[in-house]
Amino acid sequence: MRVRLPLHVVLAGIGVMFCTAANVAQADGATPLHWAVHRDDLGTVKSLLAAGADAKAANRYGVTPLSLACINGNAAIVRALLEADADPNTTLRGGETVLITAARTGRVEPLRDLLSRGAQVNAAERKGQTALMWAAAEGHAEAVQVLIEAGADIHKRLDSGFTAFLFAARNGRIEVIRTLLKAGSDAGESIVTGKDDRPQAGRAPVNGTSALLLAVENGHFELAMQLVKAGADPNDQRSGFTPLHALTRVRKPNRGDDISGQPPPAGSGRLTSLGFVREIVASSADVNARLVRGEPDRAGLTRKGATPLLLASKTADIELMKLLVELGADPLAPNADGATPLMAAAGLGCRAPDEEAGTEAECVEAVSYLLSLGADVNSVDKNGETPMHGAAYKSLPKMVQFLADRGAKIEVWNHRNKSGWSPILIAEGFRPGNFKPSAETLDALHRVMREAGITPPPPTPRPDPTKSPKGYENGR
Repeated sequence: MRVRLPLHVVLAGIGVMFCTAANVAQADGATPLHWAVHRDDLGTVKSLLAAGADAKAANRYGVTPLSLACINGNAAIVRALLEADADPNTTLRGGETVLITAARTGRVEPLRDLLSRGAQVNAAERKGQTALMWAAAEGHAEAVQVLIEAGADIHKRLDSGFTAFLFAARNGRIEVIRTLLKAGSDAGESIVTGKDDRPQAGRAPVNGTSALLLAVENGHFELAMQLVKAGADPNDQRSGFTPLHALTRVRKPNRGDDISGQPPPAGSGRLTSLGFVREIVASSADVNARLVRGEPDRAGLTRKGATPLLLASKTADIELMKLLVELGADPLAPNADGATPLMAAAGLGCRAPDEEAGTEAECVEAVSYLLSLGADVNSVDKNGETPMHGAAYKSLPKMVQFLADRGAKIEVWNHRNKSGWSPILIAEGFRPGNFKPSAETLDALHRVMREAGITPPPPTPRPDPTKSPKGYENGR
């Protein structure tokens, strides 16, 4: 005998079954609502919520439907979940709030909905980054404006010294920069960590690195000029480098595999690097600015007192060299040790011949250009270095012959420098950095000595490096 139940009882039973099914989780904790949100299916999301699906359900990894909705940037789904009591301050295990997630996508409607429901605008993930920092770094100017209007702290700084403004400058987000400047950010803002960092190629940005320098180092020249026009100092060298000095390594980075051997940055904007040089010099950048800081270098070239032209000469960047001279750079200005641009172009300061910027042909062209401007091929700096020492450091046999043909006197260059190395010893491998001898360079030095009527010395005895490693460097 079958019992007929009233219709309202049957419907109530179906509702309970559907509600239970709506919250059944698979092995990883994902519910049907998770999947509907992930697939951006608004209709199914609304049906599941109407059937009692839990808007706060988290899977095994702590991910909720609201977090997934913010990843997709679907404002309608975000709003539906919030109306179903999803927490606007839901946080992933790494500390990322749903507001931060929404800020990364840049969709402003989800941001507004979350903020209107009480999302904490200055909440930070475990590394200290806020929604504003993420929106700025990703270039979402409208999202940045929404967050600022909601009270986002534009001055908040990470332990690394970065702010939202600095993230935007590094990533070339010019519209974000304009938005933040209107909100009160300083065009001269810089990294502040409290550490006494020293400038060194290939390292992370150091204390004092300005937004302007970050823009230049990453090839965002149009943005860089926006900062200058907004008040950034074109001669700022709090990091150890001015923008013009930094540009030399941006245009021609080292060629090696280590951290300093990176390709030129992709950059952004319509302004070229040389166009940037013209504009920043027109905006009062000192083309003959000398670096205030610089550690002594056993390979013969300290940055202290170096001009942009000297550093451009070191990378043998002939285009930049010619432009700097056109704009008033002194082609003879030495660094604090008296090393000249010609010495730098000849190879002085090189520690890794096969990895540093400037091919032999480029170096010869750079030296030839500087000689045409009156540079002295027989110059000697305070450390006893000469252009011929430079050719030996960089293992440039053609440069050796070129210098000799242009009047380099053997009585000037054939001596030991302050570290105890002559060009011959350097070519034999007695030097800092790369200890590998250069047979071609040594042959070239022997040849020019014979041409000058001097008998080359016999090979220098090589000490046992396990017993006297310093002796190996000093050639004793």
